Amino acid sequence: MSASRILRPATRLLSQRPVAYRAPVQRISAPAFTSIRGYADAGNTYTVRDALNEALAEELESDPKCFLLGEEVAQYNGAYKVTKGLLDKFGEKRVIDTPITESGFCGLAVGAALAGLHPVCEFMTFNFAMQAIDQIINSAAKTHYMSGGIQPCPIVFRGPNGFAAGVAAQHSQDYSAWYGSIPGLKVVAPWSAEDAKGLLKAAIRDPNPVVVLENELLYGQTFPMSDAALKNDFVIPFGKAKIERPGKDLTIVTLSRNVGLSLTAAEELKSKYGVDAEVINLRSVKPLDVEAIVKSVKKTRRMMCVSSDFPAFGVGSEIIALTCEYAFDYLDAPPVRVTGAEVPTPYAQKLEELSFPQIDTIVNHAAKLLRV
Repeated sequence: MSASRILRPATRLLSQRPVAYRAPVQRISAPAFTSIRGYADAGNTYTVRDALNEALAEELESDPKCFLLGEEVAQYNGAYKVTKGLLDKFGEKRVIDTPITESGFCGLAVGAALAGLHPVCEFMTFNFAMQAIDQIINSAAKTHYMSGGIQPCPIVFRGPNGFAAGVAAQHSQDYSAWYGSIPGLKVVAPWSAEDAKGLLKAAIRDPNPVVVLENELLYGQTFPMSDAALKNDFVIPFGKAKIERPGKDLTIVTLSRNVGLSLTAAEELKSKYGVDAEVINLRSVKPLDVEAIVKSVKKTRRMMCVSSDFPAFGVGSEIIALTCEYAFDYLDAPPVRVTGAEVPTPYAQKLEELSFPQIDTIVNHAAKLLRV
């Protein structure tokens, strides 16, 4: 039995501590659920949690082949309350609680997809999805190719990924690069509520396996939503990055929670050094919007990638390689990557903070790159 499996009950005890224990922690104690449509009256603002919930509800409503399964997704309303209310609305045949056996329920979901259903398989954390990695890669990702294009596998794997607060090494690893390296998988990592809704709906409608890497520290954050995103047909196409902040002096390419950190760092760079940084929200790890990155680098002539995975063989490594391959002649300085540390995530708060990009980390590396 793995250490992760043994420690899981302790993890749940940690998640039930009061939020005051550590300010960033927002796990089981989710905000009271509010009708999603009610947010439209308050200026179209959504939490990421509620945007995901609405995406799931809309797709379950419109597609009778779609169903949701995972640990505590039904009666408990989800470990992070993303699935709150879905069991009551759609019933136990469409929203299914599973035993604590990732390999088992993931294999069941893949089999259902191969049989023509459209399952959404939730992992309580993608760290636990390591138990099901054979099903994800060998059974789901490779089937379409190995069948000569005859057998699709319309399945979504979703759940929290990467940096979390106070849950240590077996709950905080970032798998963006792992899944992004596998042929047959599409991989997305939303930042805002609009990202979350549009990418998840696109994933559920896709005929191939899609990995949706969310971040638990974003679930309770509130973002504005456009009128277009409130509609049932709203989707965000894969492989299309978004410029969250235009700039002319530096390109910052980032994803997931690091988008918010990079935007704050960009404002600090502007006020402190007069640097105008452009922040690109990748949204999609695979396919990757290389065109958007190259276009920005041609304008700014300097590039930094901010990600929370390990430095070796990571998302930043791939983006820098592609930038050098397609935009080398436009660079005035070597590209820089700001990543997680080369260490299993520590439990101690101060060590944990040193293990992932922080705002000052981004600002300091940018200042060094720009020589300001």
